[in-house]
Amino acid sequence: MSDSGVAQFAALTDIGKKRDHNEDNFLVDQKLSLYVVCDGMGGHAAGEVASAMAVRTVHEEVKREAELLADYTAGKTGADHVSKRDVINMLEFAVNRASSKVHAEALKDPSKRGMGTTLVSVLMTGKEAFITYVGDSRAYLLRNGNFEQLTEDHNVYNELIKRKKIPREKVEKLAPKNAVTRAVGVYEHCEPDTLVVDVVAGDRFLLCTDGLSGYFEEDPEALGALLMRPDANIAVQEMIDAANTRGGSDNITAVIVTAGDIGARDDSRAERLQRKRDVLARMPLFRPLSDRELLRVLQVTDVAAYEDGDKVIQEGERGEELFIVLNGKVKVLHGGTQLATLTPGDHFGEMALIRSQPRSATAISDGSSELMIIRRTDFFEILRKEHQLAVKLLWQFLGVLADRLAQTSQELNDAREEMAEDVTNEIFDLHDDEDDNRKTLIMPPPPSIRTPRDEN
Repeated sequence: MSDSGVAQFAALTDIGKKRDHNEDNFLVDQKLSLYVVCDGMGGHAAGEVASAMAVRTVHEEVKREAELLADYTAGKTGADHVSKRDVINMLEFAVNRASSKVHAEALKDPSKRGMGTTLVSVLMTGKEAFITYVGDSRAYLLRNGNFEQLTEDHNVYNELIKRKKIPREKVEKLAPKNAVTRAVGVYEHCEPDTLVVDVVAGDRFLLCTDGLSGYFEEDPEALGALLMRPDANIAVQEMIDAANTRGGSDNITAVIVTAGDIGARDDSRAERLQRKRDVLARMPLFRPLSDRELLRVLQVTDVAAYEDGDKVIQEGERGEELFIVLNGKVKVLHGGTQLATLTPGDHFGEMALIRSQPRSATAISDGSSELMIIRRTDFFEILRKEHQLAVKLLWQFLGVLADRLAQTSQELNDAREEMAEDVTNEIFDLHDDEDDNRKTLIMPPPPSIRTPRDEN
């Protein structure tokens, strides 16, 4: 295990008990902070070729962009500015480049036709980790004792569950349910997914093939317990031993990457990151999303700080951001009249995610505040790339708008009734009986209709 730089690592691969050769490959580049795990497939040593080519190609492509990564980590501005999207595009290009090379190699040799490999990688850049994956090799995260799977297997089971093609109980009985639906090299291009995770000191990532994760499918707590071992070398060896003890039916590979020391803790940063996630999860717009889908949305959010009196948006100006109150308060005004005070979890400006139009109100920070920001371009990027997530988001968006419309209609109806009552009172001068001091006079009949009896 190396302890140079900000990350420590431990890595190990094993042939297992049933295979006669190892088709797994992994890469560790401490200088780039790049870690890759691949699980080859294809037989006749083709899988080993595919995984080795994929690891090498991704490494070469990322190394070629070392300057871009340095500018991103340094937070360069102006012409040298590198966005999160730029880094994601670079990683996805690297994986697709690997897919193209593996596919081209397979076409040269009939015995290697159809060869491919899964891939999972983590690129550490400052306070973020970029996770890229294809297939069913996985990435896990251990943070402050909480253990979670970050990636989602690209296999038949998950595809059918997401598309709701058949009931879950029937999917469980399918023989090929674990067959991968995406792989590097089977086709010229693959479809890698990328997640960006904020990193806290002490975070520990596990990259592994299904030769390890498959034996902990029903017992993820046991895998998390192994990952908590202070010494990563011991942890990775015990993982390999556990997989072999439980059957060892496949090659087994595990790479552990730790941000700093496993005992390090940055409680304030961890609390802030958890608060962002909790606030997002409570919003009606994002409430039905899974943990991985929430992470996908979180990676396109920025956080901005405002001082007392700072103007966030101006009535009449066009905007393209949704704002979510993370800390503090925000006043909402229309025509100079205060309409509401927003507190943590409240949001405003959601219409700007759909189309550019003048803001209907002004928002001003009431004291110091922190706001999460989602921009329309990033929102559309999610809709284009994540179809299942897009359906959920658009459906929830319609629900939010319907609720707003219903609330507005009710307010207009209440206002109409109140106005009608005020107008009625003004027209007929209606008052309560106790306030009516007018006297009733009994007048005598006019002389023209007086009777003889009246004369006498």
